[in-house]
Amino acid sequence: MPRTSAQGRSTATASATTSVEDYAKTIYGLAEWEGAAVTASALAKNLGVSNPSVTLMVRKMADLGLVDHQPYAPIRLTEEGRRLALAMVRRHRLIETWLVRDLGYSWDEVHDEAERLEHSVSELFVERLAEKLGHPEVDPHGDPIPAKDLSMRYPQTVLLCRVPEDAQVRLEQVDDSVPEALRLLAEQHLEIGAQLRVVSSNSGDVVLHLPEGSPVTMEHEVSHAVRVSIAA
Repeated sequence: MPRTSAQGRSTATASATTSVEDYAKTIYGLAEWEGAAVTASALAKNLGVSNPSVTLMVRKMADLGLVDHQPYAPIRLTEEGRRLALAMVRRHRLIETWLVRDLGYSWDEVHDEAERLEHSVSELFVERLAEKLGHPEVDPHGDPIPAKDLSMRYPQTVLLCRVPEDAQVRLEQVDDSVPEALRLLAEQHLEIGAQLRVVSSNSGDVVLHLPEGSPVTMEHEVSHAVRVSIAA
């Protein structure tokens, strides 16, 4: 049987199974940065399941009071659903941070490992981990980590593919679902907080001037997965 929140984990909803937790976290993540409408087909693609499976789970979550969904309308988390999602996001991103900082994982390895661990650890473990890590505000990919009260702060960012030429930018976040972006940034030793200059931008392809080394070209698929803040 699935391990539930009632079995040693206080996320937000005592009746939430691991599947419900995964759905809540995924719904939140799909709309996190751009506020995009979350559809059943987007959920199915992200989770690797069929559309009928999504329909059944969304109905279950609606019965639990976790989502507000009408036929053919976007799927939205209720306040209770949002708290469940944020609790899972907190677990996931703290574990990712721990894996990178203390266990030597690279940032393209941690997502799947954190997915496995986040459902197994207790709430006490999560809070001890946060304390040990010094209550970090962002994970290795630059995604904000909810505080214990589930509050969080997002920087003002823009997708790198939309930045004008000759802009000075700070690397803020990279989409960990785009392995090409993770690999390129790792190859160039670029971490969150790196200061860069956009040399040129053409149809989403971006050429960056790095602090050290030759200019680097990012194709649109990669630049669309990177968020930056623009220096004033």
